[in-house]
Amino acid sequence: MGGTITAVSSNGAYSFSKPNRESITLLAGFGVEGDVHGGATVKHRFRMRKDPSQPNLRQVHLMHEELFDELREAGFEVGAGELGENVTTRGVDLLGLPAGTLLHLGEEAVVEVTGLRNPCAQIDRFQKGLLKRVVGRGEDGRSLFRSGIMSVVVRGGAVRPGDAVGVELPDGPHRPLDIV
Repeated sequence: MGGTITAVSSNGAYSFSKPNRESITLLAGFGVEGDVHGGATVKHRFRMRKDPSQPNLRQVHLMHEELFDELREAGFEVGAGELGENVTTRGVDLLGLPAGTLLHLGEEAVVEVTGLRNPCAQIDRFQKGLLKRVVGRGEDGRSLFRSGIMSVVVRGGAVRPGDAVGVELPDGPHRPLDIV
């Protein structure tokens, strides 16, 4: 099980989209160097208002590029970084990974998967109707979130487009991803 990093993105200011970069540096316990969402405690503005001392389980946002292909078929034009992710991948079933999975990004960096991204209304401000495409309903009626996964940095290092993604599943039993 593995795939490839197709893009890396970061932004030092709060904005919905993040510009693509030639590389990003992940810092253990922090996130993406120079990114506004980096830090040991939560940096998401809504979550900071509730409790700024919460641990930051959303240090690095990963999204599967295959989602962009699906969205294109539905008439939307979305590229890497435009939905706020830091790392865009291809060939890894990110949404199917259990919590606690370790993702080896490039030669050094390792992130631990913490949960699903909970998309917000900003997605519809980016492109009207997009939120319904990234949030659906399963057969059991539960919400299905398809806008990527969140992680924390276990081991830092440089990450670049073209780098490999290695998947190390946790010992069982596996816990499915939930919103973080």
